[in-house]
Amino acid sequence: MNATWRIINGRIIDPVNSRDEIADLLVIDGRIAGPDQPVPAGAEVIDAAGCWVVPGLIDMHVHLREPGEEYKEDIRSGARAAASGGFTAVACMPNTKPVNDCAVVTAMILGRAAEAAVRVYPVGAISQGSEGRQLAEFGEMKAAGVVAVTDDGHPVRDSQLMRRAMEYASDFGLTVISHSEETTLSTGVMNEGPVSTRLGLKGIPTAAESIMVYREIALAEFTGARVHIAHVSAAMSIDLIRAAKARGVRVTAETAPHYFTLTDEAVIDYDTNTKMNPPLRSAADREAVRAALADGTLDAIATDHAPHSILEKELEFDAAANGVIGLETALPLTLALVRDKVIDARRLVELMAVNPAAILAVPGGALSPGAAADLTLIDPERAFVYSADQVVSKSRNTPFLGWELQGR
Repeated sequence: MNATWRIINGRIIDPVNSRDEIADLLVIDGRIAGPDQPVPAGAEVIDAAGCWVVPGLIDMHVHLREPGEEYKEDIRSGARAAASGGFTAVACMPNTKPVNDCAVVTAMILGRAAEAAVRVYPVGAISQGSEGRQLAEFGEMKAAGVVAVTDDGHPVRDSQLMRRAMEYASDFGLTVISHSEETTLSTGVMNEGPVSTRLGLKGIPTAAESIMVYREIALAEFTGARVHIAHVSAAMSIDLIRAAKARGVRVTAETAPHYFTLTDEAVIDYDTNTKMNPPLRSAADREAVRAALADGTLDAIATDHAPHSILEKELEFDAAANGVIGLETALPLTLALVRDKVIDARRLVELMAVNPAAILAVPGGALSPGAAADLTLIDPERAFVYSADQVVSKSRNTPFLGWELQGR
């Protein structure tokens, strides 16, 4: 495959190198060339007029289901869905079957990912079996290739264990990713509020999230360790993170496109594709998420891509599984924030490329001379209807089917 390209007429958006300009970008043998390097004979010309040329998008929170639930998704199909959505790298959560809590499982994931369409970074479990009883071997997993640790899908209920996890992870330069959920409060199936009352569904209060966000911040402040808060959905959580950052606590946080696009009103028809954990929140929470993306309180946009088959989703709302796919819709939904002037194009690149690379300490996030040509070309104006026959993922559990989206 030709790995020498001259990309012309594109809008280069590269926050790390303070670039936002219409210019050409030269790639020689798969690496970004310097400004004075001559164009080699035979370079493929790509006319990017009207497009953005940005560092490759990185989704730091996906579920690829392999090993154990390949009927929902596997590494190869998930990677294709990621590439279709503009991502060049993803970080996959450890709640597989078996759980990625040891070097053997990590190595298997990386082996399967070797021929995938995008780079796949495994995230290891905090505890053995994600059971919250005993820490997994962080050093062994780090040597095998994990880039962070989490029990995502299961909160670490034992505060002493979470403290030890933060201290242990710091020894290996790993970030702890927190699934912040107080399970004694999160016994419902959707956001607690007027809509849940109207629908007769048991609610989950925002405090179920924010209480655990407070604990993680307190432990990070106490230990001096880094903590990353996953899938933030609630205004109260955002207030805590904003205040912690002002104090210098080493906390970062992400949200997902469904939390800045939808509200709990989307559940009104009992569509199980609107059931997720944490749940869709109120309009006030959605506005708080949007504001936090703009002001830097939230550092990243991650999809929490969670494929499920009809076996788990075509059930009554109470019994259906939590989760939605998101790799193929994240970019156009985030571009809607740009069109609404909530964020600008530079901020989009920070949220979807620069910051995920920095938080996970993985390559990417910049178009620096000499670096691997890890990049995404975005047509921000291209409109399309997201239909079931277009879905690349093995699963179809998304509330955005039939939506007219803009940006590919």
